[in-house]
Order: sequence, then C-alpha cells, then structure tokens
Amino acid sequence: YGKNTIKFLRLHKEGKKQFVKEVEVCAHLRLTSPQEYLEGNNSLVIPTDTIKNIVLVLAKKNGISSLEQFAIDICNHFMTTFCQVAYVKAYVQEVPWQRLHEDGVPHIHSFICVPDGIRFCEAEQCRNGPLIVFAGIKDLKLMKTTQSGFEGFYKNEHTTLPERHDRILCGEFFCKWSYGECKDFDFNCIWKKIRECILEAFAGPPDCGEYSPSYQKTVNCIQMLVLSRVPQVQVIEVVLNNTFYNVVDMKNLGLTNDKEVLVPVETPYGSCACTLGRK
Repeated sequence: YGKNTIKFLRLHKEGKKQFVKEVEVCAHLRLTSPQEYLEGNNSLVIPTDTIKNIVLVLAKKNGISSLEQFAIDICNHFMTTFCQVAYVKAYVQEVPWQRLHEDGVPHIHSFICVPDGIRFCEAEQCRNGPLIVFAGIKDLKLMKTTQSGFEGFYKNEHTTLPERHDRILCGEFFCKWSYGECKDFDFNCIWKKIRECILEAFAGPPDCGEYSPSYQKTVNCIQMLVLSRVPQVQVIEVVLNNTFYNVVDMKNLGLTNDKEVLVPVETPYGSCACTLGRK
C-alpha cells in the first residue's frame, strides 16, 4: 500500500539565481505482517498521509540533487526508521522545466515547460536485500522524414501493406534501464548521456542520417549504443509506439502530392518492444 501522485515543487536559491525541481512521487510499502488485511489490526500501519509528509520533509531537508538520489533517500528513510517495513518502492518523475534564455543569457528565475521527454526513476529495496535503482525517459516523441523503410516482410493472403523504401519514421519512446551496484554515480550526467545516445541512434549523423530498415532495428541500435557507451547500465528496455503517416491522394483536386501533405493514422498504431542486457 502507499501514497500515489505526491506532487510538489522544490525551490532552491543560490544568491539571486533560483532553481526548480517539480516532481511527482509514488511511495509504496509492504509490511512484515499482513495483520491489517487479515485481522483488521492497524497497529503496524503507517498512514498514507504520514508517507506523504515524510516525502515532503525529505525534499525540504535533503533537496533533490537528482531524482535517483531522492528515491534512494526515501527508501533509506523507511528502511531505517520503521522496523515493520519489509519492502519499499519509490517512483519519482519530473516535470520538464527548463531555464529561459534571452539572447543566449540564462534567466535567473524564469523557466519554460518543454515536453521533450519526461525523466523518471524507481528505487526499491527489501529488508536485508540490495538497493535496486532504475531510471528512464518516457513520452519522448521523435520523427525523421526519410532514411526509413520497411521491405522484405512476410506476406500471405491477409497482407495488404505495400513495401516502402522511403517513409516517415515517427513514434513515442519509453526507455527504462537498470544500474548495477549503485556506487557514487553522477545520475544527472548519466541520464543526459543516455538521452543523447537515444537521439543519436535514432537520427544518425546530422548531415546524412542513417537508414532504418524497421522500427525493431532502430530500437536495437538505441540499446546497443547505450550499452556500449554507458557501463553503469546493465539492462535497458525500449518500447516504441509508432505513428504512421499516409500521403493524401490529391488527384481529384488536380494536384500531384509527392509526399508533401500527409495525415497521421492515430489508431490502430504499431508497437515494438525489446529488453537487452549484458551477459
């Protein structure tokens, strides 16, 4: 049991410059005895309102140097404070605020919410067990307008899809990875590096791109690049929900439409997923 969607904004000041971190936290516990379920005995139950207040107090006292460290702080607090807690899991996701810039100069106290992917993390721990930390990015929507195709696929009497050697590749990504033994990691730096790997593997070189023969191959390229460049990552899961675009037939309008006007096919949409880890 626990408390979901604990939302708050943590404001930090350094002189005149201000910093913000707005997050949503879900904190779940499992107790050593199920007596509240079986017997109606609530003597070991930590109220969910108390759980919420603890999360807010930890934000006040410790700040949020990184999402991962804050999730670890939550796990450590419940494990060290309450002997009746057998398991704790903390999920933290961030609202994507970015500092405003005017003529290249960063503003000291103004921010803009940019929906270019939501950062999240999870930390979980069993009593007398290891601390496990996951991190990720979701709702990251990417598109490339060429250098993508889908050919040579299996066909039978139910196949109507034509082969394409040049199509738009567009989709919304969910990526989640796990760390090995958590040492003194710079979680913020690692997250930014992984995000850069995702963008690079998806797009290819900026002057020419890189051909994608399928959504599945693109997913694998992302995973391979992350594992090759970020040794702290042990396993990475990538889910890609595809958005298809169809060329509008303008013959009845007396026009030739050479893939200049397209409409998105909202549903049904394709999806592919893969989890890849080190040996």
